[in-house]
Amino acid sequence: MKIRYYHNIDGWRWLGFVLAMVGAFLLSGGNPDIQWMGWAVACFSCSIWIYMGIKDKDTPRALMELFYLLLAIRGIVNWVN
Repeated sequence: MKIRYYHNIDGWRWLGFVLAMVGAFLLSGGNPDIQWMGWAVACFSCSIWIYMGIKDKDTPRALMELFYLLLAIRGIVNWVN
């Protein structure tokens, strides 16, 4: 990989990291009224990391994030119901 390639997407990686931390914070807070927001933030974070895994040709990471994304969507659906 060329170094300049990583400079172009470095901001997305940091955004994905920050969103993952915010999602974990919301989910671990113990307040069921805002738990759906934690799952929603986790969906956005996972989407970014799936994209990065595909761009980096890192299939195991992309698949791991895909399954976490599906579980996050399941969490939202279960919370709404």
